[in-house]
Amino acid sequence: MHAWPASEVPALPGKGRDLRIHDTATGGRVTLAPGPVARIYVCGITPYDATHIGHAATYNAFDLVQRVWLDTKRQVHYVQNVTDVDDPLLERAERDGQDWADLAERETALFREDMTALRMLPPRHYIGAVEAIPGIVPLVERLRDTGAAYELDGDVYFSVDSDPHFGGVSHYGTEVMRTLSAERGGDPDRPGKKNPLDPMLWMAARDGEPSWDGGSLGRGRPGWHIECVAIALEHLGMGFDVQGGGSDLAFPHHEMGASHAQALTGEHPFARSYVHAGMVALHGEKMSKSKGNLVFVSALRRDGVDPAAIRLALLAHHYRADWEWTGDVLDEALDRLGRWRAAVSRPDGPPADALVEEIRGALADDLDAPAALAAVDRWAETQRTEGGTDEGAPGLVSRAVDALLGVAL
Repeated sequence: MHAWPASEVPALPGKGRDLRIHDTATGGRVTLAPGPVARIYVCGITPYDATHIGHAATYNAFDLVQRVWLDTKRQVHYVQNVTDVDDPLLERAERDGQDWADLAERETALFREDMTALRMLPPRHYIGAVEAIPGIVPLVERLRDTGAAYELDGDVYFSVDSDPHFGGVSHYGTEVMRTLSAERGGDPDRPGKKNPLDPMLWMAARDGEPSWDGGSLGRGRPGWHIECVAIALEHLGMGFDVQGGGSDLAFPHHEMGASHAQALTGEHPFARSYVHAGMVALHGEKMSKSKGNLVFVSALRRDGVDPAAIRLALLAHHYRADWEWTGDVLDEALDRLGRWRAAVSRPDGPPADALVEEIRGALADDLDAPAALAAVDRWAETQRTEGGTDEGAPGLVSRAVDALLGVAL
């Protein structure tokens, strides 16, 4: 599966700072100091409705992580998956009378278009669950053969008790985990499981549903968590720098994925840090496909909204915050974009070297994009009211905003 084209990232004078970011697993900030190549895995979409503002906010957060790393003169090895076969996708296809594969392909293509328009840097590896199945099957067989997994009526489940570090990502209690498991694709009440929290690794073929050759597992399809584990282990290996996604993925997805990988390899941790973005609401409720309260990036683009304004609307909120999308949010972003473009369109302006360092410092401090925006606002206001004589300043500001914030002026 191919990703989307990369926008050019302008080079800036000097060098960026190492990123301090909130790690869910430790509950505090950690300094990310990767080697020459920083490794990040961000969980992708299930393509039955793409791309709403909640998706865009999550991918914007991890795009900032990449930009901070690139500014430190590192390379970035970014991997993202597409869950192109799963129950929600199959249910939507059946509801709408569509072929599930056609639905997945169409929505994935739309996602690519949205990411391109928003200037999100693409992953080096963009892998669908279906194409990952040949690598998933041997992992499930290994877990089963070592006693970390078991069969139940033809399905294969992972035993969470096989990983002594289980619970170390989310730190939720058992009852909270059980509740969230039921809400987020698990089946804690299924009779015969060794532990109600045990997640499915391989689902035996069901009538009327797609299935693939699973070798000794029989025909079927993979569970959700093992998909990401197989892709991450193949392309990044254990101990990569950041596992990212929305806050609703901390449990069960990232918790279970970590345990799968740790049971497979005997190593810990799966990822050095777990970074989670907040949720976006509409009309007082979390924006979600199940509720249908979605604002789509593609719809905004069709209405003529500049993608740079959409991105500024996302950047106006701290990545870990839960916030609500409103018309005012977009209006404020459009106004800011206009002010910034007017400021950099002049032939000279106030010196901007300090501004670049202020943006760098804000982003290095747990991706504080609102503080970075406020710094550019101050420069633009000085430009408007006082002007300046530095001929290189407007161009430097334009390049810095592009390189570090992903906004083209």
